[in-house]
Amino acid sequence: MGRNDLARHCLGRRPTVSSTGELRHTALDALHRSLGATMTDFAGWDMPLRYGSERDEHLAVRTKAGLFDLSHMGEITVTGPQAAALLDYALVGNIGGVKPGRARYTMICRADGGILDDLIVYRLGETEYMVVANASNAQVVLDALTERAAGFDAEVRDDRDAYALLAVQGPQSPGILKSLTDADLDGLKYYAGLPGTVAGVPALIARTGYTGEDGFELFVKPEHAVELWQALTKAGEGVGLVPCGLSCRDTLRLEAGMPLYGHELTTSLTPFDAGLGRVVKFEKEGDFVGREALREAAARAEQNPPRVLVGLIAEGRRVPRAGYAVVAGGEVIGEVTSGAPSPTLGKPIAIAYVDPAHAAPGTSGVGVDIRGSHEPYEVVALPFYKRQK
Repeated sequence: MGRNDLARHCLGRRPTVSSTGELRHTALDALHRSLGATMTDFAGWDMPLRYGSERDEHLAVRTKAGLFDLSHMGEITVTGPQAAALLDYALVGNIGGVKPGRARYTMICRADGGILDDLIVYRLGETEYMVVANASNAQVVLDALTERAAGFDAEVRDDRDAYALLAVQGPQSPGILKSLTDADLDGLKYYAGLPGTVAGVPALIARTGYTGEDGFELFVKPEHAVELWQALTKAGEGVGLVPCGLSCRDTLRLEAGMPLYGHELTTSLTPFDAGLGRVVKFEKEGDFVGREALREAAARAEQNPPRVLVGLIAEGRRVPRAGYAVVAGGEVIGEVTSGAPSPTLGKPIAIAYVDPAHAAPGTSGVGVDIRGSHEPYEVVALPFYKRQK
């Protein structure tokens, strides 16, 4: 099967999206409930928060393997002779330079440079791409791409209901997947995808993830999701694979220093404000949405550096939360964007934007205002955790 067939390999007829305002359910909903999952509303989807102990799920991914349902993510297919040109115009990255079978992390910005969402774009074939948006922003991204497609010989298609997405993450994940597929996993690089069958199920196998560990994301038809989940569960029985919810996914990405939209990334920040100016490719040909505003943001960042995203490790036991002030010398010098207990470090940690003068690792006198008490924190470079290769 050629790479041009990647999408057709997975796609079937798309069910109609409900407009009732009720929570949406993934194809694995009944299975989650049978496993005793605690469910939660996440971006309009009823998703598993945890199955048992969040800490145990987190540590399983760090040391063995975890299985996630990520079917709430938003897949948008862009096809046609000018698909690459459209994406180069609509997004800040050089998407036309992505080779078939590879993927790229990028962003979509407003005309004023504010971040609408961070994305992964897979090139499925010569004229076919899949844009994966965050669940909370999928409709915004779809609308923006549709609007920006005017004048391009390309089609933007909402494929959010055409896929179920399962992820197996952790050091045991390659062995688990190898037992179920003859696809060349050893040759599959990070941020790449290839078509294959896993436990007899046609899938797009991507070496991507949001945990800081090696792992894979499997895009399949919704009607194959339960079958695949059960096969992965059985294959992982002897090596400690456990089902994992969104709660541990958040602490895993926090330890890995990965940004979360709505926390580290917002429309009030440009990629340069977020310390991710590297994703903006001014050198690509042609105009793109936000180019001028982003040039100005880059110049501002060079002349007057914005607040810097840093890691904070608690000296005590009190847990910081998003929105808490970071302080030094009685002055507010930043704000926490994400915080939680770290199962790996055994201490509370946070990601925060702080003034450059207080951003160097080891800076003394920095604390977090937790309900009026200035709790001492150590400033460290991100990420908190990096896996051993």
